[in-house]
Amino acid sequence: MKKMTDIMKEFGCRVFNDKVMKDRLSAKTYEALQSTIKRGTDPDSSITEEIAEVMKDWAIENGATHFTHWFHPLSGATAEKHESFISTAGGGKIKLEFSPGSLVKGEADASSFPSGGLRDTFEARGYTAWDPTSYAFIRDNVLYIPTIFLSYSGEALDHKTPLLRSMEALSTQAVRVLKALGYKDTDHVKATAGAEQEYFLVEKKYFDQREDLLFTGRTLIGAMTPKGQEMDDHYYGSIKTKVSEFMKDLDKELWKLGIQAKTEHNEVAPSQHELANNYLTVNVSVDQNNLTMDVMKKTAKKHGLECLLHEKPFAGINGSGKHNNWSLKTDTGENLLDPGETPSENTRFLVFLSALIKAVDEYQDLIRISIASAGNDHRLGAAEAPPAIVSVFLGDELTEVLDSIANETAHKDKGKQAFKINVHTIPAFSKDTTDRNRTSPFAFTGNKFEFRMPGSSASISTPNTVLNTVVAEALKEFADELEKADDLDAAVHQLIQKTVQDHRRILFNGNGYEQVWQEEAARRGLSNYRSTPEALAHYLDEKNVAVMVDNGVLSRSECESRYEIYLEKFWKTIRIEALTLADMTRKDILPALSRSMDRLKQSLKDDVKLGLKTEDAYTTDTLAELRSLSNHIYHDLSTMEDKLKTVEKEDGLATAFFYHNEIRPLMVSLRTAIDAAEMITDRKDWPMPSYRELLFGVD
Repeated sequence: MKKMTDIMKEFGCRVFNDKVMKDRLSAKTYEALQSTIKRGTDPDSSITEEIAEVMKDWAIENGATHFTHWFHPLSGATAEKHESFISTAGGGKIKLEFSPGSLVKGEADASSFPSGGLRDTFEARGYTAWDPTSYAFIRDNVLYIPTIFLSYSGEALDHKTPLLRSMEALSTQAVRVLKALGYKDTDHVKATAGAEQEYFLVEKKYFDQREDLLFTGRTLIGAMTPKGQEMDDHYYGSIKTKVSEFMKDLDKELWKLGIQAKTEHNEVAPSQHELANNYLTVNVSVDQNNLTMDVMKKTAKKHGLECLLHEKPFAGINGSGKHNNWSLKTDTGENLLDPGETPSENTRFLVFLSALIKAVDEYQDLIRISIASAGNDHRLGAAEAPPAIVSVFLGDELTEVLDSIANETAHKDKGKQAFKINVHTIPAFSKDTTDRNRTSPFAFTGNKFEFRMPGSSASISTPNTVLNTVVAEALKEFADELEKADDLDAAVHQLIQKTVQDHRRILFNGNGYEQVWQEEAARRGLSNYRSTPEALAHYLDEKNVAVMVDNGVLSRSECESRYEIYLEKFWKTIRIEALTLADMTRKDILPALSRSMDRLKQSLKDDVKLGLKTEDAYTTDTLAELRSLSNHIYHDLSTMEDKLKTVEKEDGLATAFFYHNEIRPLMVSLRTAIDAAEMITDRKDWPMPSYRELLFGVD
């Protein structure tokens, strides 16, 4: 076993990080680059030549033979094109070269990525551009350079560009508010994030036999096992040996890449697990989470496993989410969402808290849209994830503080209280001033907000872009008020008071799973978009477009392109699922049922030949039930296949609603009949691994 000192030496060994830069770059170049990274200033073009040369030498010393601009196009997956360092030196010889231009700019075929109408097919040129605020790293002998991705005409064709724009917008407005409050030393504010990644592990040998898992990432059919998660024995339970070995290798790989993999444990459902990272500047956290998902899948294969990142791989048990922990940090190292010992007296905290409440209330639909997907629709509101209704949980203490301000009543901070256990040998400790709420979509957890709605397979880039932008808008309005105030204390008090009074409807500390909350939320006027098409129908609402345009995050045409891309991705996902289900049903399920019924019929014929007069009730009843289910399955299959031939694709929203309203219900009906057939079919006749093998097959 490696010593902890060895781990500390290996951490970040494949990353062109601050230590490497400080050791290898000249003092002038290092300081100029650090100014860009830490304070968000424009990079000095004069330093790129030295950085490129030093980065190349470091990469080659560490085994790299190629480099790639690593970006996140709107397809959802990360993208890379490898280029070798080899260049012609003449005379049949070569040299190793990496120019400043190769560092700063790359070119990709933009026509082959989703553009939502921004680019025609023949307009193929696209550019990748270096993001110096996210460290380069080495994987599989390739130097990865985090970049943005733009079209030839300058539109953002990726997830990172709007994220970086939103970070600048947020910083600008946060600094304005801080300076208005008297905090003159702050020049920059960064959003920070940390992702809790949930996932499933299944044996690869079973995964390879499931067409649905291969093509869609989830099981489209499958009867639940007698035991699921109802005993709550898997959560935080003892980790199986094979899973533990996977986790050890995963940690090792992530640590080498400078990713602070911190917490790992069994999750609620069988074969479900979680990995959590420490919090970092939001664009770095996004890059690291994208990288983590890729490393997880590749590491799993080395252990004969398959890592499932779909939001709902299995019916009947919990799906997987990705909790996004979000906060604000100044360039002087202060957390703006830290309430301190006496939150009622912490004016700065209350101002930023109020801005966040205002932002979430006014743009609750845009926040819901930011995490909308075909996969996530399966889990939101299913008593395993937050509801589709966006609300804010603050806990009793902060709610009381805000109520006292809104109602002009006195408030006394309770402070932390000792926990009474009545066991003398247990060391004393204090409990937090408020509980946690697992059912809340947006919950305050001490010095940050935990946004619990994102799905496990998605990048956290879009939800963080939206959070940054809507909070920037609220802070902009606050700054406008505070900068013109003659009496700052009175203006601050009035600002907080009015904000709480106007937006308290978004505050909810109760059980988000209960039906009573659905009814209460409707009375409060909160939106409740249960499906992706319902949510996306509001993406281009004028206020949603305006907040993006006014803060310089997305242009109107970029908003429109994303609307088209998200709709197309939704209905194409369901179409692939429906076609896969049809293929499995025709080629695997119906033939298997036919073979099973033939065996049962032969058994009855054999009884007649033997002259047995007592009816074989099991065989007769099972045969009748299988015949009925087989007819049901064939009818639903034929109906679904006919409907798939009639889809109109001119209107993206109409097409999305068609797949949601017409195709998905048929898939559910088809699955219900197939799962019922599985329950009464001889195990050896069933043509694919069942939930028994998938959920409980890992040693």
